[in-house]
Amino acid sequence: MNDFRTDFDETVGRFADISGQNYPINDPWAPAIITREQIDEEIERLASIPIPGNGRRSSLIVHPRANPATPGLATSVQVTLNVLKPGERTEPFRHNATEVNFCIRGEGVATVGDRRIPFGKYDVYNTPSFVPYWRENTGTDLQVFLTYTNVPLLQFMQVHHWEANPPLHQPVEEEDDQSINPRRISPYGTFEIGDDGAMLMPYERLINPPAVESNALHWPWERVESELKKLQDLGQDYVGRRLYLLYNPMTGRTNGTTPNFFATITIRPPQIVDRPHRHVSEAINYYFHGSGRSTVAGNVYEWKAGDLMLSAPGWAVHNHASYDDYVYELTIQNQPLAIAMEALLWQENLKEPPALLGAQMGFDTNRKSAA
Repeated sequence: MNDFRTDFDETVGRFADISGQNYPINDPWAPAIITREQIDEEIERLASIPIPGNGRRSSLIVHPRANPATPGLATSVQVTLNVLKPGERTEPFRHNATEVNFCIRGEGVATVGDRRIPFGKYDVYNTPSFVPYWRENTGTDLQVFLTYTNVPLLQFMQVHHWEANPPLHQPVEEEDDQSINPRRISPYGTFEIGDDGAMLMPYERLINPPAVESNALHWPWERVESELKKLQDLGQDYVGRRLYLLYNPMTGRTNGTTPNFFATITIRPPQIVDRPHRHVSEAINYYFHGSGRSTVAGNVYEWKAGDLMLSAPGWAVHNHASYDDYVYELTIQNQPLAIAMEALLWQENLKEPPALLGAQMGFDTNRKSAA
């Protein structure tokens, strides 16, 4: 067996008669909280072990319901806790997953492709797919990171490809500005075959779709926080959520930080209670200031700064409330993936019907009147 040949067992497909049957009822994962104390204990444990050969002191944060072959904190989201001591660095690595990286302690420098990103506490940056990257701790404290990836979905599909110490620079072919590269402009057209919009596309276009540049982007906490504070003045009657999406323009209409996830950072003034809502996308919250509670499908969960929580299993009704201090939180959802699959049902108001976001008109808030 090698990369080009696999010896498979003899396999025959079968029929499963579902005549007259409906699909099985969904069985959502329960919300799960990993407390600040648990995270701190694991940080200290990771810092105490000898540095591995690849420089990665890392632990997966896994939901009890996760399949061992596809370990994640949600069905399609893997969360990794990463620790580097001062002066340490990881070896270069790349895989065909995208990442959102969130620094929760310390500082350092990330090198992603040909970009060098100095970062500090509560900064966020993304890692595009199949781009070599590594991270260094250039400070005097431990560097601690949460990394969110779509690896479980790729593992379920058996298509997660990764490389340790990959080539760091790819040769770039120089082009004559006066010449036409046939690989950029296909001579084979895509054409309509009726009057309803149905078209035919040739193979040459199928294997050479328009490329969208995917870059590593950096959202410094200092800049994000200054914008969030402007949302404090929205009154108690405001029915939306006081947040900003860390938007990556390459994701276009799917509103993502990566093609799989969005990352939002929220500010909740004291004693704010969100309106209950629900959505197909899964949500994972990391609370880094304040305390409060989440009500998920009728169950109440309390959390505080430093806790990580699977706060919204798909389609569970939920809302959040702050206690006596301001709350800051990073939320990761697989909303862009769900929009791309035309699967993102969202019910902003439980008294109104849900909408299929990205395919139907979505919702509005009362921000103008609340402000």
